[in-house]
Amino acid sequence: MTLRIVFMGTPVFAVPTLTRLHTEGHAIAAVYAQPPRPAGRRGLQLVSAPVAVEAERLGLEVRTPVSLKGEAEREAFRAIGADVAVVVAYGLLLPQAVLDAPRFGALNGHGSLLPRWRGAAPIQRAIEAGDAVTGLMVMGMEAGLDTGPVALTHEEPIGPRDTAGDLSARLSAACADLMAEAMRQLEQGALRFETQDAIAARTGRETLYAAKIDKREAEIDWRQPADAIARRINAFSPAPGAWTLLRGERLRLLRAEAGEGRGEPGAALDDALLVAAGDGRAVRLLEVQRAGAKAGPASDMLRGAPVPAGTRLGL
Repeated sequence: MTLRIVFMGTPVFAVPTLTRLHTEGHAIAAVYAQPPRPAGRRGLQLVSAPVAVEAERLGLEVRTPVSLKGEAEREAFRAIGADVAVVVAYGLLLPQAVLDAPRFGALNGHGSLLPRWRGAAPIQRAIEAGDAVTGLMVMGMEAGLDTGPVALTHEEPIGPRDTAGDLSARLSAACADLMAEAMRQLEQGALRFETQDAIAARTGRETLYAAKIDKREAEIDWRQPADAIARRINAFSPAPGAWTLLRGERLRLLRAEAGEGRGEPGAALDDALLVAAGDGRAVRLLEVQRAGAKAGPASDMLRGAPVPAGTRLGL
């Protein structure tokens, strides 16, 4: 049985899954992505979503509705006659009528080990919380927020220097593999699901919600513990990017690790951006970006703009 698929996704994270399903010969009847968004310094140019760009490259039909709540959009979706909807980081609410339209419903690639980290920013919140492992799950979609039963799971360790960008890239690749396997099992009538309540009982995993990141969270408070600061820097990289003030200008902080060192919170303890935190330890800034400059290793910035010991950050 060849599956007739509607693919729904928007960012770079979803592109490998779309490409993989197309390569494996599935009939992708339509691709849904969020509409083009303003880009550039003045926002004068509309830029298509990465999934839309890839779908056009593959010669697939692309649809970019602002919403799926209207009856006309729902009917257009039903008319596709899909066997299954594959949803990866689409970013729009799917009404129950849309979830029910495909013969086998909708399958979502979600970047956490459910029921832990339901919601908008599971990868970032897992890093920020200090989780040692996260993962990717293929789940059946319900009207609730990431509450559906789980079919397949991939676990992924989180290293102490991993950023959200690093982890997202690995989980994106895992999603392509896992969703391809889900399609094979669905074709064979062998795809089986486990409720999240059963998973929680079996693993002891608690339900946590991954709230969307507010840009106001991105300013670093050097009075916090070193581990918490380093995790937040890594979790918010590459976007929105944690930041601090250095000589009155914003410095984006893109990778860090906790280390040893004691001093006034926010004080540079050496000439290589070891910065004192609030718990008698310190944070080593590994990758940074000055305003108007490229992101890169802290050592590159320091060659042109030294930050000697005693310099205060956050002022």
